Amino acid sequence: MWGGVPSRNKNFTGRTRQLEQLRSGLMSQITAVVPHALHGYGGVGKTLMAVEYAHLYRYEYDLVWWINADQPGLVRSSLAHLAPHMGLPGVNVSGIEEASENVLDALRRGEPHRRWLLIYDNADEPEDLRNVIPEGGEHGHVLITSRNHRWEATAQTVSVDVFPETESVEFLKKRIPRGITRKEAEELAEALGHLPLALEQAGALRAETGMSNAEYLRLLSEQPASLLREGKPTEYPAPMTAAWQLSVSKLQENLPEAMELLRCCSFFGPDPIPRDIFFPVEDPRVRPVMTELLNNPIRLSRAIGHLGRYALIRLDGTNRTIQVHRLIQTLVRAELSAEQRTAVREEVWTLLATATPTGTSDPDSRTRFLQLIPHLRPSGIVESTADDARRFALDILDFLYASGNYAMNERYAHEFIEQWSQDSGPDDPNVLEAQIKYGNRLREAGRYREAHDLDRALLPRARAVLGPTDPLTLSVLSGLGADMRTSGDFREARVHDEETLRLHEETLGPTAPATLRAMYNLSIDYVLTSDFERARDLNERVYLLHNRQTRSPGSPALLSYLNGLATVIRLLGNYTEACDMGEEALAYGIEQLGADHPRTLQAQISLATSLRMNGDLDQALELAQDGHSRHLRLYSLNHPNTLAAAMCLANTWRMTGALSEALQLAEDTDLRYDDVYGSDHPYNHGCTSNVALLYRLVGENERARELNERSLAGLEAKLGRDHHYSLGVAMNLAGDLAALGDTKNAARLGRGTLRRLRSLLGEEHPLTLNCAANLTMDLRAEGEGEEAEALREQVGPLFTRVHGAEHQFTQAFHDGRRLSFDFDPRQL
Repeated sequence: MWGGVPSRNKNFTGRTRQLEQLRSGLMSQITAVVPHALHGYGGVGKTLMAVEYAHLYRYEYDLVWWINADQPGLVRSSLAHLAPHMGLPGVNVSGIEEASENVLDALRRGEPHRRWLLIYDNADEPEDLRNVIPEGGEHGHVLITSRNHRWEATAQTVSVDVFPETESVEFLKKRIPRGITRKEAEELAEALGHLPLALEQAGALRAETGMSNAEYLRLLSEQPASLLREGKPTEYPAPMTAAWQLSVSKLQENLPEAMELLRCCSFFGPDPIPRDIFFPVEDPRVRPVMTELLNNPIRLSRAIGHLGRYALIRLDGTNRTIQVHRLIQTLVRAELSAEQRTAVREEVWTLLATATPTGTSDPDSRTRFLQLIPHLRPSGIVESTADDARRFALDILDFLYASGNYAMNERYAHEFIEQWSQDSGPDDPNVLEAQIKYGNRLREAGRYREAHDLDRALLPRARAVLGPTDPLTLSVLSGLGADMRTSGDFREARVHDEETLRLHEETLGPTAPATLRAMYNLSIDYVLTSDFERARDLNERVYLLHNRQTRSPGSPALLSYLNGLATVIRLLGNYTEACDMGEEALAYGIEQLGADHPRTLQAQISLATSLRMNGDLDQALELAQDGHSRHLRLYSLNHPNTLAAAMCLANTWRMTGALSEALQLAEDTDLRYDDVYGSDHPYNHGCTSNVALLYRLVGENERARELNERSLAGLEAKLGRDHHYSLGVAMNLAGDLAALGDTKNAARLGRGTLRRLRSLLGEEHPLTLNCAANLTMDLRAEGEGEEAEALREQVGPLFTRVHGAEHQFTQAFHDGRRLSFDFDPRQL
């Protein structure tokens, strides 16, 4: 298996001792592999040596995989793409995190490949790779190239220096197969300090132009002052600078527009640049010489070819990319005046902005964004004040949010806000939009108070600067509604979101994407205020409208709408239908977004809950355990999504009889809910009720009653008695009273709860039926047999009609087993 390894350099020369040292070092560590690092200053050939090692020993390995490590955030993605080749679930099945972990584990075990080689090219800090190197394996080798000498503290190292004289001469004779004698090669190598990249530049220039050795050395000697002037980076030695400048001078003479293209490329990052980013752009910020070049594809191809032949760029024909060594980029930039640097930077910003895809979810858009992101920070585009450049940066935030990369989204948003506020003031519309996106990230991270404070500060500024009905102002209003939900103010959120939806419909139209999001938010409010019918109708409308307008794959919004509809159908008691729709949602999420995407994980937890309520306990347990494990790996213990996954697993363990495990997890989660949401939040009280139910099941009835009384009091204070959370906890409290022998109060509480549930949810809702079933037992225990039997005859047929004769709830009713209310928190 051979992946990503660059082509072998046909002019590779020497390094015999280092290659032997590297091979010996790797082989000696076969029982306890220690990562090896190649280091040295720019231009000595670290990467080329790693390429040569891979090709030289490729048949000693079953698997060789090359990973570009200068973007640490993308290393796991490279590892994850190994999974299908190793017979492991791919990214679309298990997600990037799990797929990469599976790969690392398989490499450690040596299954299915006993002999493997991983090469991490251009790694920086050792800490960046700490968790993505299969240390402790007994079956393979890890090779790292880096400019950072800190690797000496953590890895066995092989130092790569300039060529010795014999290897310099050998290289030049290969590079210039005709027209150079040994004596000339010795003179040229000495003048260039035996630096491999400088020799490559000189060899390319001589081979391309036919320049004599004497002429090259003369030019080299005549320009030392300009080459060594103050300000030249000290890590790039004079020979490299000299060789580069001679190549540039000749290029400028033969094809000046190629030099302009190189200058443009030098303001991108050192990562591959998509070849098709260089296409005609009618914009005054693109220099006239570049405009002319971009409009002439033949001359553009010729310029790219010349740069490649002069060894100033690296071309990848397979992926159609252009790559410039970071050393050359720095030297090119250093030769420009401040005015020229400004002009070229603005040109690059324009090309990046023009290349931005229109969507964020389809495969082509995702590929394009992943190509552009590595150039965002190196290009310095955050310093631009142009609207299209800032639009590009904001689109990057949208892509990162849609793809579930919230951590990088937060880092970039913070950078944009800080820079743009400094350049344009805090009330600039782009600053406001970046802050709105940052607020969304804070909510996703569970930092609810920060999000609320930010939204409250943003709203008056947005109204004053943009106007009360501007789309960004409306977005802040939607954020405030979410803040109210996370604060537990469900009724206030409903009133607020009804007005927000009205403003969206009047301003943006009834089918605009932002209007659909506002509609979906209101459907959540309806659920949280026990109005399940309206929630279903509204959610169904959102889902259908979205489908009619947008059919692009990989839409997180579509998954949210589909999962939201499955959730409300479950809350209405249609468990089988909820499972069917939930399976569709989960399959869509895994296929289109990946198994570790936050929206996919929410769909998985929701489906596990529906399966549990439908009696499919084995499948529910499998999904709940897997979902909880994923959350623990991807989020903190106190993240709201982790808490929801933990509560789902605890409820499932209770239903499958694992009471000890369920109680331990539920109690721990209960404490964390208090920390995250606050002591008076409905979710905190709901979680406490789940703990109380488990205490009753393990025989601690008094403790269960105390907890449920406290939970019910908190819910009534926050939501009122006629809320399905309050009534569900009241039903559980009646069970505690019955277990303590106080059947009189149990029956009294059951009667009142049943009356309220019938009024709120209807006679055939599962929660109503469960309450009625429990009441029949308490009435019989109180000697009210006639009333108990009448109630039993009334609800018995309803159980069969609603659930079916074989359902677990129907069976529990006929067996005389008490039924309970489960608190299952949904995303706010």
